[in-house]
Amino acid sequence: MAALAAEPHELLVQKKGFLKNEDWWAVWLGLLIFSLGAGQIAGVDLLGWVAKFGVWSDVTKAVAPNSKAFAFLGAGGSLILTYGFLLALTTLGAWFMGNSVKRFAAGFTVLFWVTVAANTLGNYAYLAATPNTLEKFGISWSLGLGELGFVIALAVGLIIGNFFPNAAAFLSVAAKPEWYIKTGIVILGMTIGIKTVGAMGLASTVIFRGICAVIEAYLIYWPVVYILSRKVFKFTPEWAAPMASGISICGVAAAIATGSAIRARAIVPTILSSVIIVFVAVELLVLPWVASTFFADDPLVAGAWMGLAVKSDGGAIASGAITDSLIRAKALAEYGINYQEGWVLMATTTAKVFIDVFIGIWAFVLAVVWSVFPVLSGRKAGESYKVSVREIGDRFPKFILGFLATFLILFTWGLSDESIVKAATAGAGQANLLRAIFFGLCFFSIGLITDVRKLWAEGLGRIVGVYSIALFGFILWVGLGISYLFYHGILPPVVAG
Repeated sequence: MAALAAEPHELLVQKKGFLKNEDWWAVWLGLLIFSLGAGQIAGVDLLGWVAKFGVWSDVTKAVAPNSKAFAFLGAGGSLILTYGFLLALTTLGAWFMGNSVKRFAAGFTVLFWVTVAANTLGNYAYLAATPNTLEKFGISWSLGLGELGFVIALAVGLIIGNFFPNAAAFLSVAAKPEWYIKTGIVILGMTIGIKTVGAMGLASTVIFRGICAVIEAYLIYWPVVYILSRKVFKFTPEWAAPMASGISICGVAAAIATGSAIRARAIVPTILSSVIIVFVAVELLVLPWVASTFFADDPLVAGAWMGLAVKSDGGAIASGAITDSLIRAKALAEYGINYQEGWVLMATTTAKVFIDVFIGIWAFVLAVVWSVFPVLSGRKAGESYKVSVREIGDRFPKFILGFLATFLILFTWGLSDESIVKAATAGAGQANLLRAIFFGLCFFSIGLITDVRKLWAEGLGRIVGVYSIALFGFILWVGLGISYLFYHGILPPVVAG
């Protein structure tokens, strides 16, 4: 599809070694941030100074330190510390990978502050507030585009990259979209791990059914989207595999992980993710009202449906929260039943957590498949080739090891004490703030190195076509059917009195 300013094949050729490879540096940075966030478990707040971006109607409240203990820093102090921390870590990695330290540091500085501006603008209440928070911000409407900051960052990058070539060339050393997104995915493992641990303390029936629903859904979703992309829309495997993962598993993270496993160009998963964000915004505005209208008497079906249908963590959880609120209000008004808060959202979260676990599974499976089957990897079908364990290992995206490590550490740790779970959740939330910044850096970077003139000619319209048919043709309805199959008749507890 789209061409990059640099040679696409060379973008995938990584230096070998634990300190010279983007994948490994994603692991190191992600695990460091994971460790700092986990300090909460020991009662030490090591990331409380990190800047937290929130939805705002008053710009003075757009950014603040995430911990009250660091409130004295204010927005400015928190942003400066966050910038200095990320600058030091990424510049160190860039030096080990052979980049010019001065050029990288200068470029990263611009990338960081543009990303901050994009995140801040994208969180403006009229753009980002969800329907259930309108009253809080004193507004009567909102577009509900909760991840619009990523799109703004991408748009700014595209403008600079295509209209200001000298500026783009100056920033190119720091424009490393794969490194940034992979680091974010490693941090994501911590978030998913603690969510899973937390879910294990809840009703086992809901969790078990959620796992079954996810497995059944994705045994259907992935191959159907892949075949649709290849046979109907004539995409190459380089596009079809990340598309199937991004549409069927979980947007940005899944598309990036799959793209890395099959050595796709960096532009592939990022363009896919941009399209997914737009569709997620539409789902967020529509699906909760559909669910509350038709499934108020089957609340957990509605909650699981949000988790299986909305293709981003933030969008799915927001949809689940809105659905929870709407269904409880309707049940109380029409049936006089006062359901306990959070059970609909739990069904959503449980489905989404186990969907995210598929990121690592599919990355490994596809790394093996692309090594074994010549036609998928671009070699001639009749060409003699012996698959080696080393090639499979080389293809396997190393940052997934970091993702799995953060997930498994928290999952196997147990965290049976409620206070420890609460502390770990707080630490994961702090680490997640940095994950959002890395994602923003990725989108801005990809814009800088993308030749937008070639996008439509090489298939952007077809991506929208695949997503539209997949979503409205079967994902919504298969997800609903599976949610009904596993959750029908299971009702949340009722508030006594």
